[in-house]
Amino acid sequence: MIKQIAVFLENKAGKASACCKVLKDANVNLLALSIADTQDFGILRMITEDNAKALCALKAAGYISSEVELVGIEVPDKAGALSELLIALGDGGVSVEYMYSYAGVDGHAKIAFKTATPEKAIDVLKNAGAKLI
Repeated sequence: MIKQIAVFLENKAGKASACCKVLKDANVNLLALSIADTQDFGILRMITEDNAKALCALKAAGYISSEVELVGIEVPDKAGALSELLIALGDGGVSVEYMYSYAGVDGHAKIAFKTATPEKAIDVLKNAGAKLI
């Protein structure tokens, strides 16, 4: 399982950069970042090298933030690799709420995704031969 931080932000110029500056000032390295927005607000989702330090800095700066568990997998860098795992999840009755990828190594991408049934997702992925993170 991967721990992700979710931060609630206003959808206004400079809000994401201000949030990232809090992490910079706390010397927290970002590994992955995703923003989902509506007209007025957004959720900045991130994976850091030190979530405890990041959460402490964000909360001290007044940000509404929380930690969420995601399922993480490494996917080979080849056509159809992600598709095969998503098909296995669907066939196994696992719904993916959202996902994003981030830097991988050795010809593999790292994928993190949120599901309401993480234990079921892990079982399905193990049976499909996926490498879990």
